[in-house]
Amino acid sequence: MIEFYSSQSKVTDPGELAAWIGGVPGDLDGVRRAAAHLVFHYWAHGDITEHGFPSERRAEINLRYADVMLRRARELNPTPPSAERAPTERLVGCCRDNTVLFLALARHNGIPARGRVGFADYLVPGLFIDHMIPEVWDAAEGRWRLVEPEFPDGHTPPGEDAPLDLTDVPRHRFLTGSEAWELCRAGKVDPERVLVGPGIDLPFLKSWPYLVHNLVFDLAALNKDEMLLWDGWGVIDTRDAPDEPMFERMDALAALINDPEVTLDRVQAAYADEDLRVPPVVSSHPPPDNERIRVELR
Repeated sequence: MIEFYSSQSKVTDPGELAAWIGGVPGDLDGVRRAAAHLVFHYWAHGDITEHGFPSERRAEINLRYADVMLRRARELNPTPPSAERAPTERLVGCCRDNTVLFLALARHNGIPARGRVGFADYLVPGLFIDHMIPEVWDAAEGRWRLVEPEFPDGHTPPGEDAPLDLTDVPRHRFLTGSEAWELCRAGKVDPERVLVGPGIDLPFLKSWPYLVHNLVFDLAALNKDEMLLWDGWGVIDTRDAPDEPMFERMDALAALINDPEVTLDRVQAAYADEDLRVPPVVSSHPPPDNERIRVELR
């Protein structure tokens, strides 16, 4: 399993940009800081045009592959990715882009790393917000460690007094899609507190429909398909609420992923289901218009 997550995916492969990222310090702190320097969140700081970005740069949020993202970052500032950057010298993106770039840098340096899709409680007080972060294998402690590559060193979540540990995020602060599903099913987390973001009152972007969404996305990421968070395919290419057979199916999938003894071949076998696995062509609802399009993948 560790070897599988040490190699690049078709999404994270830096291609010809491998030489450019070679100067990034290869330790966990160095990789995390570099990933944080490369992306400016497309809505977390308000309208990007208020920070000096022309409006057309919103299109960068839909860059899918690490080599394309890194090429654009080098165009904006040719200095190595580990250097500090002005806001407008960063890609316009989101948590998924910080994660993809972290994975590209980590795997380039031989660090076993994988994406996890779920919900964080440290973005908006009282809510579990749609989020994606990486996990790295800690060989010394024999465990997977959650890493937060979106924020600068010393970041303190809103409404809190102490900084978040960005290289070892507490497991209860970020729930993977499978963990969130089981906690909500057990009544330990209110599914109405689980959503894409505050102020987005669309039924398919919160509660059980979105819990299904992030559980399937988490399975894809564990199989090294690091998708745009507004992609859709198979069972999640819908806005319908899950029915009872779907609840039972997701129960089984979450239990498999959460099993501490789960093996890579079992995760890959679960992903073999045609309506769970990412196909060659997916639907997508890219910001800012969110109009449905079809996208052919590499």
